[in-house]
Amino acid sequence: MFNFILFGPPGSGKGTQSVKIAEKYHLVHISTGDIFRKNIREKTSLGLKVQAIIEKGELVPDTLLIEILEDALQQHSIARGFVFDGFPRTIQQAHDLDEMLAKKNESVSLVLALEVSDDERLKRLIKRAEIEGRKDDTKEVIENRIRIYNNQTQPLIEFYKNKKKFQSLHGIGGVDEIFAGICKIIDQHIK
Repeated sequence: MFNFILFGPPGSGKGTQSVKIAEKYHLVHISTGDIFRKNIREKTSLGLKVQAIIEKGELVPDTLLIEILEDALQQHSIARGFVFDGFPRTIQQAHDLDEMLAKKNESVSLVLALEVSDDERLKRLIKRAEIEGRKDDTKEVIENRIRIYNNQTQPLIEFYKNKKKFQSLHGIGGVDEIFAGICKIIDQHIK
């Protein structure tokens, strides 16, 4: 099983690339953000719980994320592997993911970070807000998400470097150009 984490701050392009990776390598794409937005649109109890949190640009509590991910893994028990998009975001979540995968005698195979400057990410997110009308893409919320990322998620780089599972890639350029770079790295690790 190939379990891949595409890592990067808001606006780095990880959502777009995750979908392409899942399609090419026949992996299940798991996006916590997509799961939350779907539940918000459908006004489920989960959607109501997380709507206010997401609109402020804050992180959803770990207990809720773990519950959602365990359910997603169970729904795809015969998958070739997973592309995790938007998870983990903290060291605790990384430990929780390791525990979930260990229950299936699996582990994280590779973590790849897309590196994009704060200015470029801000431009991308504001443009996305104009196109998609997302409430979580206002300038204030974006700046808060970037602060949270820098404070809480950035330490994951060292965590995965210590496990010798981390690589990074310059995330500026065309979608296909970046995808080709990602595939080159994955091809060196996938069995």
